Formats: sequence, C-alpha cells, structure tokens
Amino acid sequence: MPSAAQVVELFDPVAVILLLTTVVAFAIPVFILFPPIPVERSDALQQTHTKVGISPSHSNLRAQTSPDHNHQPGKAARIQSLYIYPVKSCRGIEVERSRVLPKGLEFDRLFAFARQKPEARDAVVRSGEEGAQRAQWDVLTLRQVPLLANVQVDLWLPDAGKTSRQLGRVGGRFVVIRFPWKDSGVKGVMQWISAKLSRGLGGVPEKEFMLSIDFPSAEEIKAAGYCYGDARLFNKTIHALNLRNEVPPELGRYLGVTAPVTIFMIDPARRREVFRNAPRKEDAGQQPVIDFQDAYPLHLVNLTSVRALESKVQKDQDLEFLDARRFRPNIIVSGLKEYDEDDWRSIKFSRPFQGGTAEDSEPPSRFDVSCRTVR
Repeated sequence: MPSAAQVVELFDPVAVILLLTTVVAFAIPVFILFPPIPVERSDALQQTHTKVGISPSHSNLRAQTSPDHNHQPGKAARIQSLYIYPVKSCRGIEVERSRVLPKGLEFDRLFAFARQKPEARDAVVRSGEEGAQRAQWDVLTLRQVPLLANVQVDLWLPDAGKTSRQLGRVGGRFVVIRFPWKDSGVKGVMQWISAKLSRGLGGVPEKEFMLSIDFPSAEEIKAAGYCYGDARLFNKTIHALNLRNEVPPELGRYLGVTAPVTIFMIDPARRREVFRNAPRKEDAGQQPVIDFQDAYPLHLVNLTSVRALESKVQKDQDLEFLDARRFRPNIIVSGLKEYDEDDWRSIKFSRPFQGGTAEDSEPPSRFDVSCRTVR
C-alpha cells in the first residue's frame, strides 16, 4: 500500500498541469474538426447579416387581451402589429415596419411547401420550356397539415455595418427554415444533448435548411436542377419555380406527409393578377398581384373583433385565449369598435403629426377593402 508521500508525488501539481495541458492541446483540434455543438447557419449569418423581426419578449401583441385595445371614444385607432409570412402556413415574423408593394407586404408568402399528387408520381409531363418538367403538386396549408405551425422561419438581410474576418462583406438575402427533428439511436441522443447545450434546458433538436430569397437566374436554375411546375392552391393553379432537392426528406416525415414534399418559389415576373373585387388598373394605376396569398395581397384583423369572437368560444387547457395570430393577418389594428371593419369600403393610415409643418408630414396611405375574409 503506497504511503501518503507517494500519493502526493503521484499528484504532483506540475505533473497534473502538464497532463491537462497535453489533453487540452490534443482536444482543441478535435473539437474544431468535430464540434460537440453543431455550427448553425444563424451563427455564420449573424456575422454579416441582421435577422429581421421583433423578439417575442418585445412583441406588440404581448398584452393583446388587454382592455386598452378596446374602442375608446375620442382616441384614434392604430396599427398594433405587422406580420409577414415568408413561407406560407409556417410561423410568421413580426416586424416594426414594412414596405407595401403591389403584391402586399415585402417578403410575404414568397415560398410554399407542396406535396406531389399520387397520380403525378408515375407520370411526368414535359412542359413547353426547355429543360423543365411539369408535375402536379398540392400546396400545403395549415388546414391540411397543422404541424406547419411549428416550422420556424428566420429572415436574414445583409448588414453593411458588419464584416466577417474570414468572409469579408457577404451579400444575399436568405431564409433559414427550422423544424423539430431528432434521429433515432445514439445520433438522436447527441442531437438532444447539443440542443440543450446550445439553446438551454428548453431547447429541442432541430433540422434546418437555407434558401436565397433572390430569384435565381436562368443559369442558376439550370445549375441547381430546379424546374418550373404547377401547384394547386384550392381551386387555383399556380405556375412557379420548384426548388426540388432543397427540402430535406425529414420534413415530410415530421409533417406526417407520405408523398414527396418540395418547396415552390414565385417568379416575380409571373405573379398572379388579382381581379374579382379588387380595384382595376385604370382606377388604381396598377393591377394588384399576389405570390402565395390565398386571394388578396393583404389581410387585416381587428383585435376588438377577435375579443368579441373569443367571448363565444369555449376555453380549455389548450385554448386559454383566442390569439389574433391564428388568423394569419398582415395588419392587426386596435382601438376600433368590434366588427367595425365589416362596413369598410376603404381605409387610410397616417403617421401621428410630430411637429414641423403640415407640408412636411407624409400623406395618408389609402387601401381598398375588397372583401371580408371567410375565416
């Protein structure tokens, strides 16, 4: 049995330090090549880009059930919140401001997931365009696939004030699409551990992929193997770019969709013109167009009307209150009477006057109210 002096010699501080230094020196290259926490695209993008949107902790809808949003005589109604949905039926992004284009809010409904129709899997019809294939697909919506609500979308725009030491300034605009996913076996355990280490105890394993929101050139389309195709949305056929091979197969399995799943992108040169009840070009100066919106470029919801509907809805542990975001609006207004919007023919928005002269103030923005949303 070793004596106390021998034990002390075995744990000589200098020897222990040298041993630890040697282990760390060998471990660092291993962790660089095989990091225990996988590097996410957002880690790289934040070096050169800025993520668009308001964090949930600062959302303008944090207190959406407050009576402060009810109609108050003598007090002007206001825009409470703005939302964009870069990928149809997936989670939206709350923004402080947005450009209004003939197609609606900028970056809204640029993409949509679709599943291949059973009859189209065995028969692919050649289109009239060189090198393109036309298959039949159905656009996926929350009505058919509720799990789309768990698909997170982050929008990243280049920031002129940021420069990466390795990459310099990087341009391009991207969406990063993330969804819950854990593989089976040891790999799944490692993914679970990585999620906890990188995102905290509430973190869950996720899989992600990234898409450029800048429409590709003809050369880029050919190089990437994309093709134009038809996708069915309710009773409309949309001709758009099929970004095949970009969607990981795990997404379909997570959503519970057995058919092949792809993602479509609208060609800005082939947007759908909106007629029906929309104003005509000769009156408005331009014909409204849409990407993957259901029918019209913009959707507005009145918070007071949501609360009035909520009073008629049965609550349970899964529905504590009726969230206005369930209706997928672009513009959420407050301070109005309940269902006041049912009688509107047009609406004007203006900034509050903040000093200066009347000539310096911005003119109000006028919107035509074309229909009442069925939902």
